[in-house]
Amino acid sequence: MPYVNTKEILDKANKEYFAVPAFNINNIEFFHAIVDGAMEESAPLIIETSEGAIKYAGNGDPFRGAEFFVNLVRGYAETVPIPIALHLDHGKNYQFIIAAIKAGYSSVMIDASEHPFEQNVQETKEIVKIAHAAGVSVEAELGRLKGVEDNVSVDERDAILVNPDEAGKFVELTEVDFLAPAIGTSHGAFKFKGEAKLDFGRLKRVKELTGIPLVLHGASSVPEELVELANNYGARITGAKGVPPEVLQEAVRYGVNKVNTDTDLRIAFLAGLRKSLHDKPEEFDPRKYFKLAKEHVTRVVRERLKLLGASGKA
Repeated sequence: MPYVNTKEILDKANKEYFAVPAFNINNIEFFHAIVDGAMEESAPLIIETSEGAIKYAGNGDPFRGAEFFVNLVRGYAETVPIPIALHLDHGKNYQFIIAAIKAGYSSVMIDASEHPFEQNVQETKEIVKIAHAAGVSVEAELGRLKGVEDNVSVDERDAILVNPDEAGKFVELTEVDFLAPAIGTSHGAFKFKGEAKLDFGRLKRVKELTGIPLVLHGASSVPEELVELANNYGARITGAKGVPPEVLQEAVRYGVNKVNTDTDLRIAFLAGLRKSLHDKPEEFDPRKYFKLAKEHVTRVVRERLKLLGASGKA
């Protein structure tokens, strides 16, 4: 199938009430493992890269790095039977966003969520104008992505989480294609101290007021068995806690159509790699000791696609 605009994938998910996980990559091993999982599930696929991944791939040059990922993903997409899109995750640096647009990314995220509402609108509008002229769709964020604990006051909670009325106004003013509303998640493997609590009432209202595909950031589940496996072979991951699968499914029911996934893949890869290096200390061919790591990543990808309802939707 052809390399597609992310909007095409997410508009279908929005219409048919499912979500598509967006998987972050840093290198070719993650890419192969993710594509294998999506192909096995006959699912649409969104590949994401961070600004750091672009810099890494370009050996410090964002334009070279962005072109590297576009050439990789677009060329591969033409050889497989599923639609694949390439998205820039959390674009904060203008140079990286422009590099991704110029190289031909399917979509970019402009993350100006740390700024006041008016400035967020202005910066997002500027990127939307440039991206849409190039046929690239745009994601933005409202609210601050920070876990909300039980002892946070109502005022503090409102300051952190998205304001639904502002979300409706934001989408109207910016013409953004999809929106990441902050509803209580956080990045990394240490999301919650207690029970995972997302504000579904707030999410439901945002969906009603915008009608566009919504995105859940900080959504890795951090599977305990993979953490345990990694730790058994020398890793030191303690106290990690992600978003439970049933909570993610609830988010989809309330209008989430894109679920970002990064930490789970890193832990899966780490677990497989550490085990391989432990079991075969004589091995020095990376293509062989990466094999189990890639298999663990593929398994996580397949489970995620099934969980969010994307399997069979290619």
